[in-house]
Amino acid sequence: MSDSSAVLAARAAAHPETWERLHRIYREAHTIAVVGASHDPDKPSHTIPAYLQSQGYRIIPVNPHGGELFGERVYTSLSAVDVPIDVVDVFRPSAETPAIAREAVAIGAHVLWLQLGIESDEAREIAEAGGLTVVMNRCMGATHRWLGLGPGPD
Repeated sequence: MSDSSAVLAARAAAHPETWERLHRIYREAHTIAVVGASHDPDKPSHTIPAYLQSQGYRIIPVNPHGGELFGERVYTSLSAVDVPIDVVDVFRPSAETPAIAREAVAIGAHVLWLQLGIESDEAREIAEAGGLTVVMNRCMGATHRWLGLGPGPD
């Protein structure tokens, strides 16, 4: 077993439920709506979705300014998205997440993912009541690397 394989095996053994739950999210996800996606290449709300797109996920940017980003139309709200969404990845302040959770439930998303530094018990309750899996305070790009699924964002 290589060093990297040993590290991944140790992570899986130390956190088996989290490991499997997170693996399942990435395995089953195809389309990720990124609420708060940015045109600024210096912001994580640009680099993380760009990385995830490079790993084969379709990124649907959501930002009230609209336009185009990552070769996709930018939707002005989550409720305006007209394609099936697997994961709603959120780069907005915690105070905004309960409303985003309601929209995620309404559009039939499967996962509400609140990026690093973003947590809300209210958003979690709304999303879980609507049948969504919830991940909070965790970077979707760094977690992809942590699970050994890719190199991670630069």
